[in-house]
Amino acid sequence: MTSNSASSVTKSGEPVSLPAALASFTALWSPRIVTTVNDYDVRVAKVEGEHVWHVHDRTDEFFLVLEGELHIALREPDGERTVVLPKGSAFTVPRGTEHKPYAPVRTEILLLEPTGTLSVGDHHDDIPVHVDATTGHALA
Repeated sequence: MTSNSASSVTKSGEPVSLPAALASFTALWSPRIVTTVNDYDVRVAKVEGEHVWHVHDRTDEFFLVLEGELHIALREPDGERTVVLPKGSAFTVPRGTEHKPYAPVRTEILLLEPTGTLSVGDHHDDIPVHVDATTGHALA
């Protein structure tokens, strides 16, 4: 259902205002599908606090910070490290890399993932109540 709703946004031929899309919801860690590009969803989300350790086995995950600051902890073969993304920064988590996003302040992000990708990955720790395990929600 979410990809059909997103496709209708794309087929409308009208631009999508990212500020308006972000203003249309308040939930944290609950991405909204802005549009689709080929077989990928363009999602926006509001985030604050910790997400959950998770991994996507078959896809990379692209992050662009629109407002605020995002930290992404990574568990890599050489050990654990954290990348810090200030406003305007982009980062791609490679497929198969366990990671945990964290936002020290209310942050707005744009994500690019294949349609149907679960926000908590293919494998994850216990999902806290404030994290929405979803493939993305249609904009209102």
